[in-house]
Amino acid sequence: MNTSHLAGPLVGLRVVELAGMGPGPFAAMLLADMGAEVIQIERPTVNGGSIPPEQDVLRRSRASAAIDLRTPRGVAAVLEMVSSAAVLIEGFRPGVTERLGIGPDVCHARNPKLIYARMTGWGQDGPLSDTAGHDISYLARTGALHAMGRAGQAPAIPVNLVGDFGGGSLYLVVGILAAVYEAERSGRGQVVDAAIVDGAASLTSVLYGMMSAGMWRDERGVNLLDSGVPWYDVYQTSDGKHVAVGAIEPQFFAELVRVLGLDLGEQDRRDASKWPVMRRQIADRLVTRTRDEWTRIFEHTDACVSPVLSLTEARRDPHLSARGSFLEVNGIAQPAPAPRFSRTPAAVQSPPAGLGHDTRHTLQRWGVSGIDELLADGIAFQG
Repeated sequence: MNTSHLAGPLVGLRVVELAGMGPGPFAAMLLADMGAEVIQIERPTVNGGSIPPEQDVLRRSRASAAIDLRTPRGVAAVLEMVSSAAVLIEGFRPGVTERLGIGPDVCHARNPKLIYARMTGWGQDGPLSDTAGHDISYLARTGALHAMGRAGQAPAIPVNLVGDFGGGSLYLVVGILAAVYEAERSGRGQVVDAAIVDGAASLTSVLYGMMSAGMWRDERGVNLLDSGVPWYDVYQTSDGKHVAVGAIEPQFFAELVRVLGLDLGEQDRRDASKWPVMRRQIADRLVTRTRDEWTRIFEHTDACVSPVLSLTEARRDPHLSARGSFLEVNGIAQPAPAPRFSRTPAAVQSPPAGLGHDTRHTLQRWGVSGIDELLADGIAFQG
């Protein structure tokens, strides 16, 4: 990977990523898209059940160095890299990096200013910290999963976007950037303990505020934002597709019923006994046309009606196309870097690297000693 062309607000930030799965790699991708020089330290062998490395979008924008961390010389090589890094990201179970010899204490002895960022599901402590889990496990424990879905039905699984990537990756990135900012003033690094359960719980903050104000019931599918009201729901169209209605404010609701040609007013919204009839009226009207017909009808109105697009369709949406929200890298469609910056724009710095593609170049650039011997002895692998 050619680091001379890195672009974005984080150019100059050096990050060592002990490669893992899910939220850790996504956090590293976000930092790399914003210009950080991120090095993935990977096992020399590919997991047979994984996405092929060159097709894994989460691997983009950074280099890959394959080093065997089960060997003292492999660990020593990583510690040499840690000496000139600002951040280390790891996503193992608690205690694993300590057993490998690259835990926080060892790394901080090498580099006192290092931000040691840890990504787990349950956190570094607590009764469940040593047990396995997945996105659905963390959402279930925090109450977030209970809140998702329709009344009288089982909770709806929100893919793994809310836990892994919302409560995990994004909070990890926020923690890293906050700690880097503080380290610039104090000269001291610290450990960032990013747990998906903590982030997922944090994401429910608005619901706790609404419950306190009597505006949210701790039940599924009976509230303003969970399909409990007819003007915030998903409706089927004549072609079997769907549109999303989100006309929360009175003026937006008025626009919705005007475009639909329904005789409904704000008084009807205040009377919950009328909601079942209102829901049927909206559903009966929306099912008379196709999704795309309704999209054209509601275009440029404030009724807050949007087509429910598939992942493939979203890339062709006129608004998202105009903004460049998606792009192709080496023929692979994927979301563009976000957010946007006016002066130091982020970018996909490079396509996903093959396993160990940049090992020799990375070790040289980061000042690791004995590179030829590491490669010859199979401790490091050049892809």
